[in-house]
Amino acid sequence: MKFLFIVQGEGRGHLTQAITVEEMLRRNGHEVVEQFYAPEELGAALKEFDAVVVVEVLVGKSNSRKLPGFFNRSIHAPVKRFISPNFLPTAKNKQVNLLKSIGYNVLRLHKYTASIHYINRMIKETGADVVVNFYELLTGLTYLFCRPKAMMVCIAHQYLFLHPDFSFPKLNAVSLSLLKFFTRVTAIGATKKLALSFRKMREVPADKMVVVPPLLRKEIINKTPRKGNYLHGYLLNSGFSEEVKEWHTAHPEVPMHFFWDKKDQRAEVKIDDCLSFHQLDDTLFLRYMSGAKAYATTAGFESVCEAMYLNKPVLMVPTHIEQACNAYDASLSGAGVVADCFDLDVLLSISESHVENPVFRHWVKQADWLILREFREDLLREEHPVTSLGRITTNWVARLGRFLPI
Repeated sequence: MKFLFIVQGEGRGHLTQAITVEEMLRRNGHEVVEQFYAPEELGAALKEFDAVVVVEVLVGKSNSRKLPGFFNRSIHAPVKRFISPNFLPTAKNKQVNLLKSIGYNVLRLHKYTASIHYINRMIKETGADVVVNFYELLTGLTYLFCRPKAMMVCIAHQYLFLHPDFSFPKLNAVSLSLLKFFTRVTAIGATKKLALSFRKMREVPADKMVVVPPLLRKEIINKTPRKGNYLHGYLLNSGFSEEVKEWHTAHPEVPMHFFWDKKDQRAEVKIDDCLSFHQLDDTLFLRYMSGAKAYATTAGFESVCEAMYLNKPVLMVPTHIEQACNAYDASLSGAGVVADCFDLDVLLSISESHVENPVFRHWVKQADWLILREFREDLLREEHPVTSLGRITTNWVARLGRFLPI
């Protein structure tokens, strides 16, 4: 089968998940190449596959962020970019500015329309059998309006928000409804949704949802953690660096290494001997993670999972509603604590009493076979029947689409 990856390019998590899926296929006896290739030996768990090919990787881009260098170095298939919607931060570059984001994206609708046509064209030109969508909104809209024939599998932690047993924090009901709606739009036309989770949860066949372990890269799995004397962190929005600097002024003796994706900054901004800000480099990031005393973050799913696997207590400071849900879910699984600012005193405090979570590590180690079995060609085609209701619904949407600027 030929796979086309489409990746939402905001932050680090979805990018590393795409790398991990490609690595996973390679580790299990498959060559992931740029042309069709039939391997001589197949992994025992995947004998149903004739070939696994990632023909191309499409990544959504925005003006506010650049694609980290580690992604191009780690992924083996060709990478192409397309313009995609994104959230804009407040003036202090901390929280998301919802009104500003809506206005910005409305003015760019014509560009997103072009991206939808581009995605549809690439699905056809690559001859992809399966599109793997890492939470990119425009992929769902492509399936809504263009109806490509390729099957689609969606992978992200956010699909867990649609699980009937998922526990939400106390947040605005309208905002939560919009979050669920957004998540459903990304998965329009999906054959199945793989919901990445901190812990086991039941499948939801009626919603084509399978709950699977986090996608951690082999570099994390193979790390031997040690407890160092420094704090480690990742700031999705670089405006939080001022909070970190302020805390550092009061605690100059505590070594800290924080990562950001601040544009037009050199690889390392060294404030003094105990505080440095680094541009996002995954090799360096994981090295500091494995030796840290504790970890502080803006609550993205992927890095919290990495910290949990390496037995690092986590301080989570969400920047928007999605991260607030991530953080609350992680706290229920024993990751650490949720806060509204980078109060690193709290992090130091919980680091003294933090205990290892062997159940989580065992769950993560089941990822390969639990996820790869969902890509078996016979199962995918079995789960992708075209029902009469599906045809009626699709035709109705197509008629509606004639009146929209797509």
